[in-house]
Amino acid sequence: MPKIVRNQLTFQRVKNEKRPGRYADGRGLYLIVSDHGSRWWQWRGTVNGRRREIGMGSVYTLSLADAREKAAEWHQIARSGSDPAEHRDRQRGEIVSFEEASRQVWADQVDGVARNDKHRKQWISSLETYAFPTIGNRPIAIVTQSDFLGVLSAIWIQKPETARRVKQRMKAVMDWARASGFCEGVNPLEGIEKALPKQRQRTKHFSAVPWQELPELMRRIEDVEGVGALALRFLILTCARSGEVRGAIWSEIDVDAGVWTIPEERMKAGRAHRVPLSPAAMALVDAMPKVDDFVFASRKKGRPLSDMTLSAVLRRMKVDATVHGFRSSFRDWAEEATSFPHEVKEAALAHAVRNKVEAAYRRTDLFEKRREMMVDWNSFLTKGEF
Repeated sequence: MPKIVRNQLTFQRVKNEKRPGRYADGRGLYLIVSDHGSRWWQWRGTVNGRRREIGMGSVYTLSLADAREKAAEWHQIARSGSDPAEHRDRQRGEIVSFEEASRQVWADQVDGVARNDKHRKQWISSLETYAFPTIGNRPIAIVTQSDFLGVLSAIWIQKPETARRVKQRMKAVMDWARASGFCEGVNPLEGIEKALPKQRQRTKHFSAVPWQELPELMRRIEDVEGVGALALRFLILTCARSGEVRGAIWSEIDVDAGVWTIPEERMKAGRAHRVPLSPAAMALVDAMPKVDDFVFASRKKGRPLSDMTLSAVLRRMKVDATVHGFRSSFRDWAEEATSFPHEVKEAALAHAVRNKVEAAYRRTDLFEKRREMMVDWNSFLTKGEF
């Protein structure tokens, strides 16, 4: 008689296992680890002569001990000739709607987790606008691919970027629903774009000020009062992103060395980035009062400036450009007015190295070369005033 294997998993393994695969514990209980690191429980067994795989829920909502208890219960139910899935649905007592599931995913995976406040709000508001009016009340177990096609087809061509984001968010909700045991089978959002018209590919360019006009604009910004204008000047001088500047704290800045080190958790590429501070950037930092942890403190103590603060400065000045566009202005200046190598320009913008071989051999952040370039950028913007 074969030996019955039980309790093969441990709490630590369930918590830390990152290799994709299916890991048995016994009595039909399996830990599933996806390619993206998601982990959930699955029960496998025979029901009336047929093999069944039934989702039990996420490891974050169902402990190992509870999963074992439920698997043992389902094992006995299957042996008696009944279907554990039907038993699960009866125990659940109520059917979760698509909107309820979406709000749960938002609460667990986005709200309080996402670093970008704008993304956090848009995540749920996009579903409120485009999905909930038509499928929000439908039980998530019976929402079909046709339902999702109805949501997407209305905006797929007219609002392609919004449609793609809505698709990704609905897919995340259905992935959660499958992992949590609310529905089974293939995610209906998989491959759904094949049933939709082909979108016209468009390259999005951020509106940017011509680099030749930047010195005059910098002088105009100096006449604008407020922390937003100071932060905007610092952004232009450092070629950083808005969120990086607004989130800058004093401990990141080494005044003696003239270096601003942005930690990896605040960088788009997920790697710490050193920014050489030019004379004008250092003078701006030296003039900032230390009234908060943030270099550019907002009116709400302990909170960074809002995402719209820097944009508002440009609107008041009637400048037809985006904040992010100043990085494009810098790139154009570097191409047309300097002879610095391509990799130095890319490093200044903290762009990820796309070539995997090149990335593997890149051992330096080209800091000293970048310092030279930022001094030249400083001189151009200020016309030698620093």
